[in-house]
Amino acid sequence: MDDIQKHMLAERALAAGRRCVASRFAGAAFVFVTGSLIRGEGTAFSDIDLVVVFPTLERAWRESFTEDGFPVEAFVHDPQTLAHYIHQDADSGYPIMGNMVATGSILGPDIERARLIQANVAGMLAAGPKPLAGENYDMLRYQVTDLVDDLRGTRPPEEVAAIAALLYQKLADLILLGRGAWTGRGKWAPRLMRKLDAQLAAEFDVAFRLATAGDGARFLALADRELASHGGRYFEGFKQDAPLEARRLE
Repeated sequence: MDDIQKHMLAERALAAGRRCVASRFAGAAFVFVTGSLIRGEGTAFSDIDLVVVFPTLERAWRESFTEDGFPVEAFVHDPQTLAHYIHQDADSGYPIMGNMVATGSILGPDIERARLIQANVAGMLAAGPKPLAGENYDMLRYQVTDLVDDLRGTRPPEEVAAIAALLYQKLADLILLGRGAWTGRGKWAPRLMRKLDAQLAAEFDVAFRLATAGDGARFLALADRELASHGGRYFEGFKQDAPLEARRLE
């Protein structure tokens, strides 16, 4: 798909977004229409994301439907529920809602408020995630250590591939968050690694591909190197308390 086709697809997607707002979300204060299609980066199978904001709601919700052949995911909020999910995602290191808001095209009557929210979110994203520390950091290091140790033994190729698949996201999180960069799930993890360090991303990709083919040596070496920058393997001394309510009467 060339640039002209992508532009035309983006225009169609934005028009479909406008129709969704008019037909399904009348009364919304503003809407962020976003996603790879709107950015001119989509494929024929990409969806449209709508962040729909009403003045007030009893509760937020999300729903999925099709408009003009486009799959659409709508995240419906009021300003307070939107703020909750933006900050919850940011605290996790995965600023999913924030990215949708920051990159969205704005529709609706209260454009000035939408622009203010968008500017505040853009500032939050530019500041980066909070430093890795505390229980979440300990858990991430422990999980990477556990999976890396599983790679050390001699295993059938299919087991190496399965371990590597589980390790991919955890190791990507440690690499990105450990360097003060936001992380992402699925397709976003390799994109964000390329943006952070193209050479490291290429090394990660090659090592992972080899691991999925049954040779985990390079992926293991890369993970050991990353763990070393965080104090090495983390097993001895790890402790996680269960919730107090984790019990059931017999």
